[in-house]
Amino acid sequence: RRLSLSPCASGVEWGLIFPDANGDYQSPINLNSREAKYDPSLLEVRLSPNYVVCRDCEVINDGHSIQIALKSKSDPLLRDYWVYEGSLTIPPCSEGVTWILFRYPLTVSQVQIEEFRRLRTHVKGAELLEGCDGILGDNFRPTQPLSDRVIRAAFQ
Repeated sequence: RRLSLSPCASGVEWGLIFPDANGDYQSPINLNSREAKYDPSLLEVRLSPNYVVCRDCEVINDGHSIQIALKSKSDPLLRDYWVYEGSLTIPPCSEGVTWILFRYPLTVSQVQIEEFRRLRTHVKGAELLEGCDGILGDNFRPTQPLSDRVIRAAFQ
């Protein structure tokens, strides 16, 4: 059987291709909020995702990573969140990613959703991998074991 390196491939074979995908701190996890530990040091939200669709924030792209500075820390929707140490959710599934999950859903506009749907799995002009249409979608990974990680909460 041939293993595929396609980002469109199933997450089941990722551990065979990318050793990091077998680590103890993989994402996503099934977050049980009742098991989260309150951490009073979690006061300021700092995000560093790869792709950003955001309002009321400043986006800084240094060519290597993107940082987001939220302009309004007093927004009640942004005060309550959980934090856990995890990994990228796509190959190579490298660990060392801090995940922030907000207690209350943040809303996005229809325009922001349409912009997000225009994202592609490849660089413009690059050849598409076998079995991949280039559209970013259905690239989710099943939940991973919590292992010995502690989920921290910014609220009680």
